[in-house]
Amino acid sequence: MTDARQAGQPAEPEFDASAAARHLLRATLVGTLATLSRDGGAPYASMSAVAPDFDGSPILLLSTLARHTENIAADARVSLLLDARTDDDGSADPMTRPRVSLTGTIAATDDEAVAERYLRHHPDARFYSRFKDFSFYRVAIDAGHLVAGFGRIVDLEPADMLDDTSGAGDLAEAEAGAVAHMNEDHADALQLYAQVLAGAQGDGFTCVASDMTGLTLRRGMALERISYPRTVTSPQVLRMVLKKMAEDARAKVNDL
Repeated sequence: MTDARQAGQPAEPEFDASAAARHLLRATLVGTLATLSRDGGAPYASMSAVAPDFDGSPILLLSTLARHTENIAADARVSLLLDARTDDDGSADPMTRPRVSLTGTIAATDDEAVAERYLRHHPDARFYSRFKDFSFYRVAIDAGHLVAGFGRIVDLEPADMLDDTSGAGDLAEAEAGAVAHMNEDHADALQLYAQVLAGAQGDGFTCVASDMTGLTLRRGMALERISYPRTVTSPQVLRMVLKKMAEDARAKVNDL
C-alpha cells in the first residue's frame, strides 16, 4: 500500500469513533428497538422513531398497547440500533453504512422539555402523542458498539457518545426559544448553514435542535447536523457563534 504522504497527497484524517457515534445519535430519526419478550425472554426487535435528548440520549414515544412496551414493563433492558439508512454513500451495499448498537435501560419520562424536543424532530407525532396510551421514554445508555467500516469497529462508553451538560442548564432551558427564533427570524441563515456548511442541496430546512455542539436541521425525513466551531454552554455564546457561522457562510458564497 502506498502512503498518501509519499505520493504527495494529503493523508486521510484520523478516524474519530466518538464523533461518528455522536453524529448517529443526533442525526437519526428511525431506529431498531430490541426488547426482551415478557414470555420467555426471547429477543424482540421493532422499528421505532427516535430523537436525541439535549445530551444525546435517545428519546422514544411508545404506546402501552405495543408489544415492545409490554416487554419493557417486565424488563427495562433494551438495545437500540441506529444506522445511516438515509445516507447515500454511493454503494448499493447497506453494510458499508455506519451504525451503532446501544445497550442500556429505558424508562418513561414526563419531562415536558423531552417531549417537545422529540416533537420538533417528529412533528407528525404531536397528534397521537396526546393519546392516553402513549408516553415518552428515555434510554440511559450503558455502552455502544460502533461499526463504521473496515477496521472501524469500536466499543464506546457513554461519555464517548453523550455531552456533559453540567453547567449548560441555561442553554438547555433556552433551546426551545432559540429554535423558534431561528425558524421565525433567520430562515435565510438556516439555508446558508445547510447549503454552505453542510453541503446540502436545495432549501426548506427548519431547525429542530440547538445543543452544546451544533444545530440539527430537518427537511422531510432527513436531518442535517451543523457542528459549532466550539462547544457552547450559554445562550450568550450561542448567539455569537451563530452570528459568526452566518458571516462565514456568506463570505464563502461571495468568494464563489
